[in-house]
Parts: sequence; C-alpha cells; structure tokens
Amino acid sequence: MIYASLKLIHVLSIVLWIGGMFFAHAFLRPAVQSLEPPVRIRLMHDVLKRFFTTVQVVVLLVLFSGLWMIGRVAKETVQAGLPFNMPLGWTVMATLGILMIVVFGHIRFALFKRLSRAVSASDWPAGGAALGSIRIWVGVNLILGVATIAATLLLG
Repeated sequence: MIYASLKLIHVLSIVLWIGGMFFAHAFLRPAVQSLEPPVRIRLMHDVLKRFFTTVQVVVLLVLFSGLWMIGRVAKETVQAGLPFNMPLGWTVMATLGILMIVVFGHIRFALFKRLSRAVSASDWPAGGAALGSIRIWVGVNLILGVATIAATLLLG
C-alpha cells in the first residue's frame, strides 16, 4: 500500500509539473501576448511565482517518492537473494528527472530572479528578456519531461 501510494504521489506530481509547463507554454503565454508589456510581464511573473512555488514542492515529492520506490525494490530483490539490476527505463527516467530538476533550479533561482528584479524596477525590456529565457528553458524541460514519460513507458 505504501508503494502504491508513493507511486500515485509520484505520477500526480509529474502530471502537475509537466501539465503546468505545457499549459503555460502552449496556452497562457500566447494568450497574453496582446497585453501591454507592463501588464503582461507582471501577470506572467505572478503566475510563474505561484507555479514555481508549487513545482519546488513537486520536485521534492518526485525525488523522494522515486528514490524510495527504487530503494524498496532494490532491498526486496537483494533480500530475496537476487542481484538488483535497475531496469533501463528506470535509469533513463531517473537520469532525465535529475536533469529536469537541475534545469528547473536554473529557471527558478537564476532566470526568475532576473524577472523579479525587472518587475520590481519596472524595467519591461529586461523583464521581457527574462521571460524569453524562461520560455526557452521551460521548453527544454517540457521536452525532457515528455522524453522521460516516453522512455518510462516504452522501456519499462
């Protein structure tokens, strides 16, 4: 029951993270393009602040639940007298997941900080540039997230 509960938390956290990136990238950003820069940049800042705060929690949930599930399977396998060989799909998932966390860290603690400074200073060109950088890196993380899901489902 614990394993199933942690797997549910793991999957729902990933759905929230990747779904949120897709929503922001494919729907929110294009919809606000017609707004004046001060309004658009403030709105995106406020939305991203909320989303990134949630993703910080989600990242911890994904990391904890994933490590716990791998550790539990490894422990049970070794206790049964068998060698533990992590499946390729799990290895790819873990590797890409850690890369996604690193990319998120860059977005949250470097690029979003630039955006926050620009909004505080009402420097709309700098805010637009920061949003452009965030968009690129969110796109990278979105691709990594989809690749992670695909590898997990296709490689087992």
